[in-house]
Amino acid sequence: MNSLLTLLGIESWKPILSALVLPPVPLLLLVLIGARLILPRRGLGWLVILLATLGLWFSACSGTAQFLNQVALKVPPALTREQVAELKAAAQARQPIAIVVLGGGQEALAPEYGVANLNSFSLERLRYGVWLGRETGLPVAFSGGLGWAQPDGQPEAQTAARIAAQDFAHPLKWVEDQSKDTRENAARSVALLKPAGITQIVLVTHGWHMPRSVAMFEDAARGTMKIQPAPMGLATRVDTKSLEWVPTARGFTNVRNALHELLGSLIRA
Repeated sequence: MNSLLTLLGIESWKPILSALVLPPVPLLLLVLIGARLILPRRGLGWLVILLATLGLWFSACSGTAQFLNQVALKVPPALTREQVAELKAAAQARQPIAIVVLGGGQEALAPEYGVANLNSFSLERLRYGVWLGRETGLPVAFSGGLGWAQPDGQPEAQTAARIAAQDFAHPLKWVEDQSKDTRENAARSVALLKPAGITQIVLVTHGWHMPRSVAMFEDAARGTMKIQPAPMGLATRVDTKSLEWVPTARGFTNVRNALHELLGSLIRA
């Protein structure tokens, strides 16, 4: 799909196309279709409206997101303390392993700081990558340029490098600042780390983003590097079980992220 968009010269349309095929747009269109059908076919019209309403309800529930993550995406578990200890031992043995943090977006200008700032997704990923780097002693890389929907400005990885050094006191070893999407994250990160002799990548990103990211990195590495997932952001963040099936803003965001990843995996974008 990426190659088709490139051939047609509409790569920059990816964010718009994603927004049009993900909730709530299709479900809102379904409501309109149902309303139109009420006049000639009252029963069918109301059935379509009911289905669209249920779709809108469940598309904003944390329970739906958890189901998609566990059953459809098959998100891998977080690293265990034993695995972190193994990585620390490997770092002490000077094995060629690198932590790679994937960008998730940024604010071109945060008025309170007067400079560009990472959005919440990227900042959470960077924090975990830096923590993992401190715990294990492994060097950390960050991958992220200017996304298709972002205006010209400072690449995301450069923003991350500043925050890592100034706020977390843990400078990055490598900065990949040319990629526009996950596929390019993989291709450019592998190309950056190969000359350094890296043979294993500990990949840091959100759980819902991990399955597609691992697939992209494995495709880019072509067997020359082992890709070890180190997902984060796996907490359910729901106070009680009953709230899992009540629509919330967080639930909508989580469902949309999961559906976005499923769509990306299906069309290999």
